[in-house]
Amino acid sequence: MRQLTFIKPGVLEWWEVAAPRLQADTDAIVRPLVVARCDLDLYIATGVVNYPGPFAFGHETIAEVVEAGPASAVSPGERVVVPFQLSCGSCGACRRGWTNSCEAYPFGAAYGLKPTSGTEFGGALSDLMRIPFADHMLTPLPEGVDPVAAASLSDNIADGWRAVGPQLAERPGATVLVVGGLAQSVGLYAAGAAVALGAGRVLYLDDSPQRRERASLMNAETAPLALAEGRLASEQFDIVVEAAGDAAALGFAIESCAANGILTSVAIHLGATTPVPLTRAYYKGLTFATGRVQSRPTFPHAMACIACGAFHPEKVTHRIVSIDDAIEAMTDPGPKVVFRCEPVNAPD
Repeated sequence: MRQLTFIKPGVLEWWEVAAPRLQADTDAIVRPLVVARCDLDLYIATGVVNYPGPFAFGHETIAEVVEAGPASAVSPGERVVVPFQLSCGSCGACRRGWTNSCEAYPFGAAYGLKPTSGTEFGGALSDLMRIPFADHMLTPLPEGVDPVAAASLSDNIADGWRAVGPQLAERPGATVLVVGGLAQSVGLYAAGAAVALGAGRVLYLDDSPQRRERASLMNAETAPLALAEGRLASEQFDIVVEAAGDAAALGFAIESCAANGILTSVAIHLGATTPVPLTRAYYKGLTFATGRVQSRPTFPHAMACIACGAFHPEKVTHRIVSIDDAIEAMTDPGPKVVFRCEPVNAPD
């Protein structure tokens, strides 16, 4: 079968590799229908993040089941969301909802990201994928949900959701600030989810006009971040999302968080160390969270909000192309590229 393989920054190749086969009665084989480019994929492809190749690429996908083991309840023909992290659903970590550190797999086990765990599990930009523990891993895509709109559900959409969804459930009508940047689609999804969930106010700050336009399409208020021009944290917000991946932006996010507020950093801060004004955070009594999203228990909540018509992640997608153009489009600097593995309905 065909597999897109990352070799080194700026070099990706289509390889012919052996097709995956069922290895257990609980496995399934799926065929990707659409694949979204994760924010991290862009930075691996361009060398901002140094991942050594070669390895299978791509990990955000909506797929169709083509084969299922006899102990699996999934059926061929089902359209499913495939979580990018591998997890068993039954170990102690999974029972606590910590599917990003399942005890059945090496730490960091994921599709399309061999360097995070040291183990190759295949990638979504391939003809087929093997899904272990299919009944736990795979979630049916609701009828009427466009696969293109939902393509990023298993990672970036879920990542944005976790920064605002539980927080707004705890504090209905709270105000939300998103500081956009490096984790570009994640921050945008957080803004869109906050609007969909009825936040009292959603302000999206970013120096990128293209990303501000995408946030506006989801009815968030927008403005330049403009830290270099001296913007001060003159307003306070109940919930703050830091997606910039920048020390100055993180400090601004802390200053912008109201007393007893909740701050979630969804960006990977790439420096060896990042200065954090903890004294200010301490006196404000902030709750600060960072780390990889727990994909499997999180994305169904975002999926339900998409299915009900309130949340529109397709507004973040700036480009939809054939999988045949994946090599060229992988380094497109825009917020979200979706690759069609076969003709599917595109968002308006």
